[in-house]
Amino acid sequence: MKIKSGDTVIVIAGKDKGKTGKVLQTMPKKNLVVVEGVNVQTKHEKPRGPESPGGIQKAEGPIDASNVMYYDSKAGKGSRIGYKVENGTKVRVSKASGQEIK
Repeated sequence: MKIKSGDTVIVIAGKDKGKTGKVLQTMPKKNLVVVEGVNVQTKHEKPRGPESPGGIQKAEGPIDASNVMYYDSKAGKGSRIGYKVENGTKVRVSKASGQEIK
């Protein structure tokens, strides 16, 4: 999986197509990512006493990593990710602008 936690991505498929957000969590074994503000799900929680009153909670759910693309802010659009070896270290590079991804 070429997407890492902390990357800014754009959703390219699904109900939230076109939205951008920061990757909060990656699950490489399942090929899933959790993106801030994307695939927001509601959960109704039952009151469990005075310290937890319950109510409707909203949280981001995971989406498939194939439905997101790295967002290159310099190019202003989605970009594929490539790899380049510089000084013996492997670094990620944006294909759209050629910039190194940190």
